[in-house]
Amino acid sequence: MKYHVPVLLKPSVEALQVKPDGVYADLTFGGGGHTREVLSRLGDKGRLMAFDQDDDAMNNMPDDQRVIPVHANFRYVYRFMKYYNFSGFDGILADLGISSWQIDEKERGFSFRFDAELDMRMNRNAGVSAKGILSHYSYAQLKTLFRNYGELKNAGVIAGKIVDAREQRPISTTGDLVSILSPVFKKGAEHKFLARVFQALRIEVNGEMDALREMLMKSVECLVPGGRLVVLSYHSLEDRMVKNFMRAGNIDGHIEKDFYGNQISPIDVITRKPVQAGPEEINENPRARSVKMRVAERKKQ
Repeated sequence: MKYHVPVLLKPSVEALQVKPDGVYADLTFGGGGHTREVLSRLGDKGRLMAFDQDDDAMNNMPDDQRVIPVHANFRYVYRFMKYYNFSGFDGILADLGISSWQIDEKERGFSFRFDAELDMRMNRNAGVSAKGILSHYSYAQLKTLFRNYGELKNAGVIAGKIVDAREQRPISTTGDLVSILSPVFKKGAEHKFLARVFQALRIEVNGEMDALREMLMKSVECLVPGGRLVVLSYHSLEDRMVKNFMRAGNIDGHIEKDFYGNQISPIDVITRKPVQAGPEEINENPRARSVKMRVAERKKQ
């Protein structure tokens, strides 16, 4: 069984424009598909810093002297770059998708397809689990969570069902949550509905949007002039943030101009439109259906 099938493997690594003696960062090691593809293009003097906060992923690191494994969230990329005395990366790659392994391992609680404890932590040694959030968040907090991170119009109804149910008994498993929400979703549309509910919880549990925001803002400082930033996102919240950052150099997407009306930004957009998976890749790996790859380059001057 494969740990994870990497999406847009060749296009994403090609976008990095790997130099044999370059220094690169794979911010989401996962099963290592992207890392191994970068390594195949690096020479003996090249280096690759591979980040992951998941123990299972760290156990899958290749035994290669060119790889520097970092067991941490990618929001700390600048800190570790300095710690290892690198002046900057020639390229940074971030595949924001959850690993297939994490989804398919039922005890991790990421999927509504299995009845398991509601965990959802990427780093199982830190933070509050999904069960903890459902137990302690107020109605208002839950409503905001499902509205903002799940983009669910009936977030208030969902929050109300959860608050009412937990007064009767604890919500401990994925099966508990699905059962509680079964009156809410329409027949035939349950998969899309539950995917958004579980997405919202996972984002909150792992602080994903805050981590992405911090990483993007630090990425310019981490890249050498001409260095590439390649990001693969899988839902509109991530993609919107990445798009804004790449087009404007800030998270809000606010374009700043100088006295002469020229845009002020430390980066140039390489992909005017996002790169998406083709029919053949989607047929082989259905999880590639939602991917959007965007590429930017730190200005050389």
